[in-house]
Amino acid sequence: MARLRILRRLPWIGLGLAGLLVAAALSSPLWLKPLAERQASVALGRPVEIGRLWLRPGSPVLLTAENVLIGNPPDFPLGEEPFLRIPHLTLQVEVGTYLRRREFVIPSVELDRPVSRVVSTADGRSNFAFDPGADRSADTAFPKIGAMRVSGGRAWVSLAGLGAEFEVTVSTKDATGSDDHTIMAEARGTYANQPIAATLLAGSLPSLGGAPGAWPIQLNIVNGPTRSVLKGTLQDPPDPRTATLGLLLAGPDMALLAPLTGVPLPATPPYELGGKLDYTDGRFHFTDIAGRIGRSDVEGTLTVTRGSERPQLTAELRSRSVDLRDIAGLLGGGPGPPGTPGQTPQQQERAAQTHRETTASPRLLPDRSLNLPKLRGVDAHITYQAEQIQGRSMPLDNLALRMDLVDGVVALRPLSFRVGAGRIAADVLLTPGENNTVQAKAEVQFERLDLARLMQATGTYQGEGALSGTARIEGTGRSVADILGHGDGALVLSMAGGDLSRLLVNLAGLRLGSALLGSLGGEARTPVECFVADLPLRRGVVSTRTLLLETEDAVIEGQGVVDLRRERVEMRLWTRSKRLTVGVLPVPLLISGTLKAPSAAPDRAEGAGGGIAGAFAALPTIRFGTGDDPRCDGLLRRVRRGQATGSDAPHGGASSGSGRR
Repeated sequence: MARLRILRRLPWIGLGLAGLLVAAALSSPLWLKPLAERQASVALGRPVEIGRLWLRPGSPVLLTAENVLIGNPPDFPLGEEPFLRIPHLTLQVEVGTYLRRREFVIPSVELDRPVSRVVSTADGRSNFAFDPGADRSADTAFPKIGAMRVSGGRAWVSLAGLGAEFEVTVSTKDATGSDDHTIMAEARGTYANQPIAATLLAGSLPSLGGAPGAWPIQLNIVNGPTRSVLKGTLQDPPDPRTATLGLLLAGPDMALLAPLTGVPLPATPPYELGGKLDYTDGRFHFTDIAGRIGRSDVEGTLTVTRGSERPQLTAELRSRSVDLRDIAGLLGGGPGPPGTPGQTPQQQERAAQTHRETTASPRLLPDRSLNLPKLRGVDAHITYQAEQIQGRSMPLDNLALRMDLVDGVVALRPLSFRVGAGRIAADVLLTPGENNTVQAKAEVQFERLDLARLMQATGTYQGEGALSGTARIEGTGRSVADILGHGDGALVLSMAGGDLSRLLVNLAGLRLGSALLGSLGGEARTPVECFVADLPLRRGVVSTRTLLLETEDAVIEGQGVVDLRRERVEMRLWTRSKRLTVGVLPVPLLISGTLKAPSAAPDRAEGAGGGIAGAFAALPTIRFGTGDDPRCDGLLRRVRRGQATGSDAPHGGASSGSGRR
């Protein structure tokens, strides 16, 4: 009987011994460690070494490894520290789920004191870009990873192309009485050769590869003078398209954002912008933007798309109130005028120095170099509207533009300003040339500009009327002053009807007695019959083909040149009175000197000679765009009659040959 009982128990004893052998085999690193190293190396595309590895059967299976080393890519320079060292790693693995559904489920991962070395070299190679090996199946599913805990993690980051050297510490903290935990990370060092300090606070990481779950995050970055805050949730952390994030950006200069965003931006005054950030189909969308740049408020949307050659930037922006100095410097770059809110001490000094140099300089035209060559790193398509332009004496009411930047070429089509009931509409093309030069072409339409708004800018004289005409310019140079100083083009302006300050007309005609009496009697105006200006530009020199103003009681002609390269002006104004005036000097008015500080005085050398009729010869060949107004037609007819009879009455005093119609 005893022998029978032993025989009956032998199968169970054999099964027990087999189980012990299987458990011993499973926990032995002799076969498991090489298999794990090979599979991990293939999956990561780089060498993986494991010091010790053992397995504890159960549900789930507990896998523990010591001294795990993940190396650098095969083509990475020798002598560099490995990408990652993990002294102690613990994984829970659902083996039954894999056997049933061929699906990897890892309920938890614990990393104790991991140390990472993240490097990119000057030639563009990096050790953090993973390239899975060829043996990996293309349809291999991402494992579902549950809770991930890190204790005492550290990383040293060196990014040669970005001028970055910083250290990162990472750890997780379990919430009391809950399976949830908080992820905390801090970075200190330099980025873009500026000090950087960053903190990340995040909630429990949802199951990676599992059902989506909200993952709250908040990232604060201070990089030099630039501040950014990213706060919101990710529904599925591996997929940035599930992000609902708020973004705040603030700093003294948007050009400093280039290393953080990867998008080259022009220099700007100090800014602060907030909005919502999301990612869809390879595009970053910055929507509901609200903030300021310099003294100007900004709203709108912005999209950045990573292109094969250059990033693509698309923006629709608007302002309720804009200071033109905040956007006029975008091509030239600058911190804005002195007193701009948010300027750093360095920017304050730079703005003050620029203001002192501008004030002390005898030149008027902007001579700051344009920065078009720096814009080749991005293609941009921007529309912008400003409802109001700041400035007490600013004659421009609003602004609208569309800017297309492609391969460094800037097209402003259109660039439009409203002036009262009229507007200025420009079509501008700026093309980068050699030696940092810019080739500029511009066509400008002046459509019934409100003269009252233009005269308001003088702060002294008044007037009413609608001024129309065209202008064009083509030139090459490094600055606006350089382009105009070497440019070719023309300016044609005309106005029929309206009125001007009588004081201005009298002073232009050196009718000093009338000017004195008019000033004592308060502001008075004289009706304008016709105004015509035809000013060609050749190699930076503006000449007067025609410059005529006919008022109720006088005809004024101008002749001379304006040298834009030297910024010198020499212009003479002759006046023929239609009626008796008081205190008339029988000489033309000479306007001469620099564009910035011209002077006006009687031209004694010219005397009473010279004449209005001399320049009238060009009138019949010019189309002024006055709509064939009868008032300008009358001036043309009288000019032709004067040329036919050879009459040219003396300047000043009463004249019977040019009486009113």
